Amino acid sequence: MPLHLHFGQSDLARCRFAISPLWETQEAVRTLRTPGRQGYHLPWLRRVREAARGLDLAPVWLLMPRRGHTPDFLGPPPLGPAATFEEEIAAVRATDPEAARRDLARSLACTPGAADGPAGRAMLADPASAVRELADILERAWRAMVEPDWPRLRALLEADVAYHSWRLAQVGLEGLLKELHPRIDWDPGTLTLSARASSHRRRLDGRGLVLLPSVFSWPDVVSGFEEPWQPTVAYPARGIAGLWAAPAASTPEALAGVLGRGRADVLHALDAPMSTSALAHALGRAPSSVSAHLTALRDAGLLTARRYGHQVLYERTPLGGALLAGGRDI
Repeated sequence: MPLHLHFGQSDLARCRFAISPLWETQEAVRTLRTPGRQGYHLPWLRRVREAARGLDLAPVWLLMPRRGHTPDFLGPPPLGPAATFEEEIAAVRATDPEAARRDLARSLACTPGAADGPAGRAMLADPASAVRELADILERAWRAMVEPDWPRLRALLEADVAYHSWRLAQVGLEGLLKELHPRIDWDPGTLTLSARASSHRRRLDGRGLVLLPSVFSWPDVVSGFEEPWQPTVAYPARGIAGLWAAPAASTPEALAGVLGRGRADVLHALDAPMSTSALAHALGRAPSSVSAHLTALRDAGLLTARRYGHQVLYERTPLGGALLAGGRDI
């Protein structure tokens, strides 16, 4: 059954991309219990298995029905284009207890017997304590399972936003929305998301739409969010297949001989747009060293840079790509 999101004229000007470490944390917790999501994340799953066993995730899993509502306040739309986890979890902790109780009740009703079980009754009787407990669990899950890989995850999400921002300029909002996921369709003024658990219509009423690329939501597209949250569509980010893969090959020695090892490694690593911090993490180098190499490569016309929020993303120019290809052929 479909979800229909109806756009007014002002909503078209209020669509934005965002990245959310809190959303990725919530969806990483869900992925642990969702076999259909795990295929592309097996290296990550093997690495976090022991850390996950040390976490009591049962209260969060109780609020993740197989089909149905997960409380909006646990993973609300990001506050800005690149909010930090600390900013987002602070917003969760500030959730109004009565609003949380309604959200919890709606979620628990999706699982037969959940509201009448000991954990469900405790949440509904003391929603303020439930908010604190759930926020604490998500923060521990972030520290143990997501934060160590966040530079890599953020780089992929930023690359997705850069690509789709470019596509938006090329094909407009209608063309972009149809490209995000096969279940998303667009008729004039209406976004339709098919194959949901229930049919629902909602007017955006000037609030616009958040487009949220996600690593751990793959292969699903997720939407919803009732007031006061801004309507959001979370879709699978591009490049998931290679996310956890080791580099396919080392930097060509011929290229290192021309540019120097550090600059050649940076040029070789930029298979997708990346920030200085993400590159430094991927290469195991100091950010100051990587920054100096990026500046030199950009000044030589081998890289281009563009700003997204507080991040600057670097990618190869055609000249940089040709130089790298030539180095591989030697």
